[in-house]
Amino acid sequence: MTSAGPELLDPAAGVQWRLRIAAAERGVWTGTQLRRLLAERAGLALSAASVSALFTKQPSQVKLSTLAALCTALDCAPGDLLVLSPAPPAPAPVAALAGLSGGQLLPGRLRTGGSRSLPPL
Repeated sequence: MTSAGPELLDPAAGVQWRLRIAAAERGVWTGTQLRRLLAERAGLALSAASVSALFTKQPSQVKLSTLAALCTALDCAPGDLLVLSPAPPAPAPVAALAGLSGGQLLPGRLRTGGSRSLPPL
């Protein structure tokens, strides 16, 4: 299914979930160990399936209370669990768009061959 509007970006595309690495750096190798730490240190009781999913996959969302409990259990900061990727590349410069106008760039407007111009960049 396609939409007429602009394409939406996946908000998680620039985020790397590093729970497994952060846990391993602290000697926690299994979901069972993590589940025990969450209960003992943070007072959070998650099902084995929930801990396994957090441990093995990148979640599309995480509750702040769960993130705080993970940080408490592993004695780490949110930045140890979530790493932001660099920003996507910048859009092409106006000069690269000259091909759209047959090589002619007019001050303040980019000719597209029709009666409309593109918005200012």
